[in-house]
Formats: sequence, C-alpha cells, structure tokens
Amino acid sequence: MTELQRRTDRINNSPITSPNVAEGDLPASRLADDLYFVMHDDVTGRGRIHPRLTGLGLAAAILGELMLAGRVTVRLVPGQIQLAVVDPAETGDAPTQFALDHIQAEPTHPVGTWLLFLARTAHADIAARMTEAGLLHPPGRRLLAKQVQAPVAANTAAWPVGRLNLAIERRQPLRMQDGVLFGLIVATGGGQLVLWDANPRYLRESLAALPETLQQLIAQTEAACGDAVISRR
Repeated sequence: MTELQRRTDRINNSPITSPNVAEGDLPASRLADDLYFVMHDDVTGRGRIHPRLTGLGLAAAILGELMLAGRVTVRLVPGQIQLAVVDPAETGDAPTQFALDHIQAEPTHPVGTWLLFLARTAHADIAARMTEAGLLHPPGRRLLAKQVQAPVAANTAAWPVGRLNLAIERRQPLRMQDGVLFGLIVATGGGQLVLWDANPRYLRESLAALPETLQQLIAQTEAACGDAVISRR
C-alpha cells in the first residue's frame, strides 16, 4: 500500500455507499482549491509537478469554476475556440472575477491564450484565496526563496484526490466538478503521481459525461501543457 493510499484510508473511515451522492452531502469546495491540494503535498505543501504545469492547471480550474457556475461558455469560430461571457455579474471571488473581467473586455482571444495569461498569477491567486479561507498557512517572511505554504489540515488536503481515487476504484460516476478535476489532473501530467488506477476506459467515460464546454477546456489544457513540456526540452 502506498503512502497516498494510507493517508486516504485514514480520512475515509466512512465509505461512500452510493454513486449518486447528492451535491449537498459532500463538503463544499472549489475546483481550483481541490486541484491546488492535488498538485501539492498534503503535509508539506511542496509542489508535485513542474510550476509551469501547475500554473496552467490552476488557470484552467479558474475557467472551470466560471463554466460550472454558468458564467462563461465556449464558442467555436473559424480556426479558434474562444470564451464568451454568459453572466457578467460579480463573482464575489478575486481569481474568478479577474478572469471574468478580462474575458469580457477582450472576448476574441482563444482559450489557449487565456490559459497562458491566467497561468502567470494563478498559483499565487489561488494560494491567497485558500489562505484567506483558512485552508493554507500564511507564507513565511523569507523573501529570497519561493514560499511553500503547508495546508492547515492534511486530511482536508488529501480528501480531493482521496475521494477521486475511491470513485475510480469503485467505477462510480463522478460529480461534474470531480469529472473536471479528474480531467485536469491527467491533462497536467499529475495522474501518474496521485492516481492509484489510471484506467483509460473510465477516464474516457468520465470525460464523455461532461458538457462539451468542459471537455474543450480539458483538451485545451492538455494541449497547452504539452506545448509547455516541449518548450522545456
């Protein structure tokens, strides 16, 4: 048994008994917060994958939050996949509001451009939101080294990937948000690090169950991460 499995077992004393668990039966969480936890060690807070891939994944998760909330959608134009604002009302959240404002102001950019743009600050923006929410310890005062913020509660940090691994193991249908989380983990190359069973058929079925807009977001994220890996060689 791996260390990840042992940690997940500790936080899962009560197994999921139904694949159709209601949204309200699970702790409220945000997609980007969940992905941040998956991409970082649940005790030390150190990153598990390259910072560029982390940034792209979190940028996609910010867009995913807007899509899940019905604030933006994907539109196809000749040769491009763009984003369109559906609901411009304030989100009440700094990272998603920042993205929404820019998409509304410059709607002709393709999704890939938005991923690169948001990736520049996504890590810091989501870490700040999670710190404010009491999920991460505040950064230290050292100015020379890049700050590593440890989770306030290791069990909370381990739960997003824990519940995903349990659903994969039991072949249970995923909630929409967890379906996107699953897709983004694989798209950024984190699947081999945190998933017990990278079942290709289950992945295909889980992604096929998502709305087309979210499927496009995951595909664009995978492409951007692939370009980032190639550019490092």
